[in-house]
Amino acid sequence: MSITNAVASVAVSDLPSSIQWYQQLFGRPAESPNALDVAEWHFDGGGRLQVYTNAERAGHGSFTLTVTGLDEEVANLMKHGIDAGRQIVSDTMKVAMIKDPDGNSIAFAEALTPPLTR
Repeated sequence: MSITNAVASVAVSDLPSSIQWYQQLFGRPAESPNALDVAEWHFDGGGRLQVYTNAERAGHGSFTLTVTGLDEEVANLMKHGIDAGRQIVSDTMKVAMIKDPDGNSIAFAEALTPPLTR
């Protein structure tokens, strides 16, 4: 097997409302808003996030976004009224956790050691 990338997906209860929330979170519109009831954002490292409607699964998902400057991301979240709470810091990474309006968990993680940044 030769896996080269991964796509994260998260279920929400109201796609139009969630698209607006995630657009605010990412500071840009989805690359494919509402295509087949899925909104998708692409990231520089090749990863993607898909947000789709499934009321039964909404609020039970989680995903991690890797960042290069967690403090800046947390400040940006605060500007948008999103509380990232207390950061978790270890020798190898810093993490801040938030929840989307449905309750899905979103981790923002910054690697502090070179092997984890690849």
